[in-house]
Amino acid sequence: MTDPDPVSAGPDPVGAGPDPMGVWRRIAGTAVLLDGFHALKHAVRFGAEVPVAVTADRRATLALAAELAPDVREALDALLTEVPESTYASLVPRPHPTAVAALAVRPSRDANLRALAGTPRRAPVVVLDDPRNLGNAGAVIRLAAGFGATGVVTTGTLDPWHPTVVRGGAGLHFATAVERLTVAELPPGPLFALDPEGEDIRGLKLPDDAVLAFGSERSGLSAGLRARADHLLALPMRPQVSSYNLATSVAMTLYHWSITGGASGAR
Repeated sequence: MTDPDPVSAGPDPVGAGPDPMGVWRRIAGTAVLLDGFHALKHAVRFGAEVPVAVTADRRATLALAAELAPDVREALDALLTEVPESTYASLVPRPHPTAVAALAVRPSRDANLRALAGTPRRAPVVVLDDPRNLGNAGAVIRLAAGFGATGVVTTGTLDPWHPTVVRGGAGLHFATAVERLTVAELPPGPLFALDPEGEDIRGLKLPDDAVLAFGSERSGLSAGLRARADHLLALPMRPQVSSYNLATSVAMTLYHWSITGGASGAR
């Protein structure tokens, strides 16, 4: 006798959607995992297609939506299916405190590439050059979405749509264009790369069509990206302090852009 399918065990699901576990099994290999209430909230708010969403406590989740995101409560009411806690836990790498998970359709790569390449741009593109830390990449995507950046591009082997990155980004991948490209494929625009040997950023105004590149957490900019850069920029830093966290560097740079006439700063 074989063990029951972990996503089928337990009482029948309660709430929206026919056979949500069947939908989950069918699309899990290609869909984007939305891990937690906030990831689902942002995905829905920014127009993601969400075929299936589950929670271990539907009533509590909808109460949370009414409190924190009333604009999407009705949509979540239509989407959410309550499942046993053990079923929910089997669907995610690490259960989220909100006990919510969903699968979303990944945005079209072609559409993202058009958004990244389109000119004139009203906001910069952020480039993470061969990043290594999944959580840092997610934090950067969350920042970029908050500043209204055109998109976030990664080079190297890190998948910017990895579930840990999406969790770190709180589902805000759907609020901006997120893709992995090579240095040769980077979007058009003046390339400003952050480097300790660069010019102090406080003396510059960053244009809206800038491509802002940040090196990896350990090794900095790759030789290929550094060679392609039009400008090297440095953030103000006290002597003997070795570096800032990657997300902090991105935040400081986007804030500088926004307060020196950037389009998102004018909104």
